[in-house]
Amino acid sequence: MDGHSRLVGWLKVALPLAALALLSTLFLVSRSINPGDAIPFSEVDIADRLREPRMTEPAFAGVTEDGATITLTADEMRPGQGRGAAAQTLRARIETPDGGDAALSAGSVTVDEGGRVLVLGEGVLVSTSTGYEFRTEAMSLALDRTGARSAGGIEGFGPPGRLTAGGAEITRAGEAGDYVLVFNNGVRLIYQPGKP
Repeated sequence: MDGHSRLVGWLKVALPLAALALLSTLFLVSRSINPGDAIPFSEVDIADRLREPRMTEPAFAGVTEDGATITLTADEMRPGQGRGAAAQTLRARIETPDGGDAALSAGSVTVDEGGRVLVLGEGVLVSTSTGYEFRTEAMSLALDRTGARSAGGIEGFGPPGRLTAGGAEITRAGEAGDYVLVFNNGVRLIYQPGKP
């Protein structure tokens, strides 16, 4: 056996033992953790959270009975009356199985006690993948099936031009039908070809 092979043999044993010694001293010599060194919480913030419970930046995602996906996010959510809840600054997206989608944003939202309908308020903006964008004061959004309905008049625009209507609804046309955006109750369209 030559000197090189003997040296390699010794190093195979000595280097792992040296690494083990270094690691053991690292854990034996390390100082203990003082819980008082943690970032302190504000007593006011804790008292406020206990007095008025809420969730910050909640998110929800689900699939309706007809296969559409709904995702919801909000800035803040608080318990409401009964078993319901209320949130501020909601953003929602409905993606239908046929490839369409609609984005909704609202200043506030209330969840009903059954948890199946959201009532969006304080100005609702709706934007669809088909090029329609409109604003309404309030809107209801179903969570168990694809359905959204404005509570009053709408103002907006789409591929044909500017439009106003007494109401709007995103729904499914029949059992096996397509997903449609329906304007109703006195629709007025100002035709503007070629303008977004």
